[in-house]
Amino acid sequence: MSLSIIIPALNEAEQIAATLGNLQPLRRRGVEVIVVDGGSSDATAALARPAADRVISAERGRARQMNAGAAAAQGEILCFLHADTRLPENADGLIIGGLARSRRSWGRFDVDIDGRHPMLKVIAWMMNARSRLTGIATGDQAMFVTRSLFEAAGRFPEIPLMEDIALSGRLKVYGRPLCLAHRLTTSGRRWERHGLWRTTVLMWRLRLAYRLGADPARLAARYVRHDS
Repeated sequence: MSLSIIIPALNEAEQIAATLGNLQPLRRRGVEVIVVDGGSSDATAALARPAADRVISAERGRARQMNAGAAAAQGEILCFLHADTRLPENADGLIIGGLARSRRSWGRFDVDIDGRHPMLKVIAWMMNARSRLTGIATGDQAMFVTRSLFEAAGRFPEIPLMEDIALSGRLKVYGRPLCLAHRLTTSGRRWERHGLWRTTVLMWRLRLAYRLGADPARLAARYVRHDS
């Protein structure tokens, strides 16, 4: 089966070249890489063009950008990758082979968090354990899904936050995810910039509020205030 990697990006000039550089061996093996720019005011799109198969534009919002990338992609399997995240070097084989062997239709990777604080390893362990227990994947874990299931599940709901949690819930109706123990590496910049426990507790509260029915727009506003 063919694989497309879709990267939503917004003002990621500092990260995008390294992320795409990490994907070049996969491109040489036939993996399609699409960057979806959400209206960056920096050089994200220009830096991405030499190292991606396609760079397209979409309305700002991670869900909208990922849906636009999926619509443009050619692959039978779609992998949604954050712009500050590095996949294992054999990610294509792990995804395609893993889905075939497990007879599942979607999944995610375990995660390592790159950063100086030693507690980031604990947070990564908690993220991986929670995901295995609940069957819910987050965007940091590079969700992948067959195109047919992605369409059947209704794509990402175009909400301003928690689109990954929402899609995971839809996909679970069709079966639990393949949880690959192979680890990708995501940036710890948000935890280190805003405080390790402050950021972690905020995310717990936002997810709990979402499960209890809170408006994603209000949750997104809280998230933005935290980032600023």
